[in-house]
Amino acid sequence: MKSIIVLCFLALVAYAAARPDKYTDRFDDINLEEIINNRKLLTGYILCVLDKGKCTAEGRELKSHIKEALENNCENCTEKQRSGTRTVIGHLINNEKDYWSKLTEKYDPQHKYVVKYEQELRKIQA
Repeated sequence: MKSIIVLCFLALVAYAAARPDKYTDRFDDINLEEIINNRKLLTGYILCVLDKGKCTAEGRELKSHIKEALENNCENCTEKQRSGTRTVIGHLINNEKDYWSKLTEKYDPQHKYVVKYEQELRKIQA
């Protein structure tokens, strides 16, 4: 959210404040499905938030708010950002376990926040 968003990006969702109580909605129209379905784009964002790669403007905004968004349950997120965070985190949990692990290690090493995401967004394994 960061959510780790850790959290994916937890979320391309946690952005700088446009209003004191909300993150900016400037990047709300980013096509998250395109990003999570394009390995190169997804990897770029993940490496950005892990401080292991270059960041786009969107990546910098995301990275600057991940920890706070995790800690306050995305309280300052718009509804679109909350929904996008769930989409991205769900994808990471279910399809990118290694990256999810690295993101949680960086942004929530004590697993105080990510447990709820994992329980809620993990696909039921048959």
